[in-house]
Amino acid sequence: MKLILEIIQSGTAYLEKRKIDEARLNMEHLLAHVLGCRRLDLYLRFGETVPEADLVTLRELLKRRGEGEPLQHLLGSVEFCGHEFVSDHRALIPRPETETLVELVLKKCATAPARVLDMATGSGCIGLSLSKAWPLSEVTLADISEDALDLARLNASRLSANVKLLRSDLFEKITGSFDVIVANLPYIPSAEIPTLSVEVKRDPILALDGGPDGLRIVERFLNDALPHLNSGALIALEVGHDQGAPVATRCTELGYLNAHTAADLAGIHRFVFAVAPERVVPVEETVVEEVEVL
Repeated sequence: MKLILEIIQSGTAYLEKRKIDEARLNMEHLLAHVLGCRRLDLYLRFGETVPEADLVTLRELLKRRGEGEPLQHLLGSVEFCGHEFVSDHRALIPRPETETLVELVLKKCATAPARVLDMATGSGCIGLSLSKAWPLSEVTLADISEDALDLARLNASRLSANVKLLRSDLFEKITGSFDVIVANLPYIPSAEIPTLSVEVKRDPILALDGGPDGLRIVERFLNDALPHLNSGALIALEVGHDQGAPVATRCTELGYLNAHTAADLAGIHRFVFAVAPERVVPVEETVVEEVEVL
């Protein structure tokens, strides 16, 4: 039987040869998963041996990771905004930069909004995180993919979150208006899909492909969201690394107020925020009856 330190070293070398980023960190996560302990606990157990049965399991996971299967899928879950979410092939993997989007939304809302919509919810990580932060808010999770909604439903159950789930092609089946609408829509140009990393290609194509310029769905969202926003409501978007400024400009062209971008922790302005204009309620025309004069 091999020592834990030896296993980490050999596994790291295996992943490095297969061009896996952060190979040692990946190896430590996989070994901790197999042993049922925290990753940091491994540093206190370097001199321990690992039973052969666990090594068999580890070798299979290591092989799959070397072939590009995402670490989060192998572990089965990922931490996001302090909560653990099930992560698999049904939706985008919750990513650290999206945590920043949630944090910014929370900061921009001085009080908990009455109604919140998480459009293209995927795993539900955005909407469910907001629901846990605003337990009295009515939060709706919407997605075109039934598979994604099944995953979001599972995560909602695990977090005991009281949310509504709805299958809808953007606003097709959305009713009523909201105080906050958050969306991480598909934004990758179609021509770039084949160039993506093996790992990213494991995400559903439906959650990646944003059309010829990457902004086809974002454009639809911005147009269709307006009737579903209360006066002064907030919209918050995550977009591509070079799309923030043009999307903010488009918001202004469509009549949104205070459209601006915000940066992630790497300094990339991938978040767009804007405020809905005053809602104009159509005034019913008064019908004047003609009175016959005798």
